[in-house]
Amino acid sequence: MKYFIRTYGCQMNHSDSERIAGVLELANYEKSTKEDEADLIVINMCSVRESAVSRISGNFHKYKNYKKKNPNFKTVITGCILPSDKDRFDKLFDLIIDIKEIEKLPERLKKDYFKSDSKVQNPSITQESPAKAENNTINDYFSINPQHNSKITAYVPIMTGCNNFCSYCVVPYTRGREKSRSVDEILNEVRNLVKNGYREIILLGQNVNSYKPNENTDFPKLLQLINDIPGDFWIKFLTSHPKDISEELIKTIAQCEKCTECIHLALQSGDNEILEKMNRKYTSEHFLALIKMIRKIISDVAITTDIIVGFPGETEEQFQNTAEIMKKVKFDMVYINKYSPRSGTVSAKMNDDVSWEEKKKREDFLNIILEKNALENNQEYIGKTIDVLIEKIDKDYAYGKTRSFKNVKIFHFCHPELVEEISKKKDAMKIGEFAKIKITQANAWGLEGKIIE
Repeated sequence: MKYFIRTYGCQMNHSDSERIAGVLELANYEKSTKEDEADLIVINMCSVRESAVSRISGNFHKYKNYKKKNPNFKTVITGCILPSDKDRFDKLFDLIIDIKEIEKLPERLKKDYFKSDSKVQNPSITQESPAKAENNTINDYFSINPQHNSKITAYVPIMTGCNNFCSYCVVPYTRGREKSRSVDEILNEVRNLVKNGYREIILLGQNVNSYKPNENTDFPKLLQLINDIPGDFWIKFLTSHPKDISEELIKTIAQCEKCTECIHLALQSGDNEILEKMNRKYTSEHFLALIKMIRKIISDVAITTDIIVGFPGETEEQFQNTAEIMKKVKFDMVYINKYSPRSGTVSAKMNDDVSWEEKKKREDFLNIILEKNALENNQEYIGKTIDVLIEKIDKDYAYGKTRSFKNVKIFHFCHPELVEEISKKKDAMKIGEFAKIKITQANAWGLEGKIIE
């Protein structure tokens, strides 16, 4: 039996898909590279945005055609799914399963199960207290061995869930409250990854700053413990909430040589009234003070962010406050999202009074600022020699990323500029290794350079 996984959403969803693959391959399923050749399609979705939900609904006609050609064909949907979206997909998919129970997927896929009712509760669930059952389920999820899509970069979830309840966000309703993974389990997974040649470890959580499995350990302490693991690798993490960023954390990042100089800190809005309506629990002044502290403590840091345009009630003046903060901070990258209401959230009850055309206009306006700032930031790299993790090599170029998470295109073997140096540099770059690269050019979305070592 062959499987194919289609993933929508953030890095946590992609990490989930690697664990789904691990569960299926342990049950002797084989990965298919083509969707139309699979016996099982698993959709790992995200209810955070309506656009993803609409794409899944729009593509379902394909699956009906697959089922006509293959009588054994089955469809499964999992991920961050709102109850309203579960109702929407109930008649489309053969099985809906909670991502926290994904280790039970092979059991649910048994033929006898589909002959009954695929929407009933799993009969194997014991009559435990809800809190104990939830903890056991989360622990089972964390213990799954993932099938990583990369041989260089590995996602390592350290927690799941969120307690913040931002007014526009579905995560607390789809993932539940915050649950931290045990320190020993995280350290064992990272040690094994480093032993197997992984060079980039990305720690994941809806809010990694909140990581606290016990009274003696918090996120800065975890970073120190991972940094002490022997090996040549980088540590990156996603995502951080501004209300939980501490000076201790920033100093820890600066002191840990394996922690990369890249911090993702979601702004969402630069207007205090909108931030309050979003229930973000900080002000624009607090955010700017954090940026100042980060840049003072961590040299050459790259800062990325998320912004929502067109939140209910956002006036032109309030939007311009966001634009002004973008100009001040000069983010290296901004992920701009046009607001769309999601059922069950507080903001869904607000009047969505900013037109889609206006949201698009505001998105375009911010993208112009972003491109200008990103170009200026990247031009600072020209002439510098920096470490680059090589991710891909073709006949003309090598491609990699910097510690600050910037993409680099590297001239090599067949490029005229390096013809005379082919013999001595041909073996200098290998996928999964670090190389010293001198940056020669920059654009808004990446760098170019040549190997010097």
